[in-house]
Amino acid sequence: MILEAAFLEVIPGKEEVFEKDFQEAEQYIRVIDGYIEHTLQKCIEVENKYLLLVKWKTIEDHTIGFRQSEGYLKWKQLLHHYYNPFPTVEHFKKVR
Repeated sequence: MILEAAFLEVIPGKEEVFEKDFQEAEQYIRVIDGYIEHTLQKCIEVENKYLLLVKWKTIEDHTIGFRQSEGYLKWKQLLHHYYNPFPTVEHFKKVR
């Protein structure tokens, strides 16, 4: 299992509409082969910061399966204009 992690900094004042659009965008990630689950966490200290965690069976399920899908184009259209700066996405594997 691979854990994708991304800190998302949303343009201040756009948090509520981002959360609404994220709820719509979830449908596009859930149907990808290798997707396991995801959570979106809101930072307590920084109002416009979120942490997205997605569990995938393999890294390729994310980097190829999702990012090369039609659903990803819809995901991008719904969400990418909210980020400033654009997030860095990293992948982790369990050590213990």
